[in-house]
Amino acid sequence: MNRIPMTIKKSNLLVLVLFGSLLFMLPSAQAQQDSQYTQYMYNTISVNPAYVGSRGSLSILGVYRNQWVGLDGAPKTLNFSMHSPIGVKGVGLGLGFTSDQIGPSSESLVTADFSYTIPMANDLKLSFGMKGGVSIWDLDPNKLNIYDPNDYDLRQQNNSSPVVGVGLYLHTEKWYVGLSSPNMLETQHYDDVQVSTATEKTHIYLIGGYVFDINPNFKLKPAILAKAVVGAPLALDFSANALLNDNLTFGLAYRLDAAVSALAGFQISDHIMIGYSYDYDTTALGNYNDGSHEIFLRFELGTRMRAKVNPRFF
Repeated sequence: MNRIPMTIKKSNLLVLVLFGSLLFMLPSAQAQQDSQYTQYMYNTISVNPAYVGSRGSLSILGVYRNQWVGLDGAPKTLNFSMHSPIGVKGVGLGLGFTSDQIGPSSESLVTADFSYTIPMANDLKLSFGMKGGVSIWDLDPNKLNIYDPNDYDLRQQNNSSPVVGVGLYLHTEKWYVGLSSPNMLETQHYDDVQVSTATEKTHIYLIGGYVFDINPNFKLKPAILAKAVVGAPLALDFSANALLNDNLTFGLAYRLDAAVSALAGFQISDHIMIGYSYDYDTTALGNYNDGSHEIFLRFELGTRMRAKVNPRFF
């Protein structure tokens, strides 16, 4: 009788444990939004720690998003991340920093990511990851027009809380699918004030994409990102990007009942890529802002695992 390799048995156990943990959290999640990115296909590490090291090189990414331009207090997000395989078979490490500003409040996240990748069959790989860090939340009432300056609920607020996330990432050279929760812990602000409490709940992310080789110089990649949290509608992002001659990217995206987007990117060299997207709101809020802008810059270096960076679509 054929014996199943021990590595496969272990991977099956890890899949069951992590998928079970993520599915168990779904019923308790409630409405609140994490940072939002239109170019999520290049910034997978922000939602799934299992992506860490999957590019086979040191990858450094910076993203800036200016949402709802012209609307006072609109969100502004700055995200920085770096990740790489470390030479130990299957292990990847990463670091991340995110700064979110919305009206009088701001949140900063500093995180570290770990991933372990198990070869399955042919070029199929299963990666699982963990994220840990700290979130620092701040409320500045000086940015508000305050009717009562002695209002206890509007004093300066500073809170910190831990961040713990998990993820799974199944991928080949042609397709990928991931399930994750970048922060499984529920956080409450204004803990000592009974009148008002702001709560951040668990989010579940499902991401996937497939690369079609139309011809040697033209590739097409449709992708999807789903965000689930009980108490809010399911958020769905659809996109289709084309890659021309391995250096020019252009595409369209649609956020269900929210926005349509145009995307463009250019691979300046084997090591540097820059990208831009513009969102046009399809909701009534679109009458009061000039859209959303997002730009990213990615820098990559080859490692001992790969002497030269091979530009990839994901």
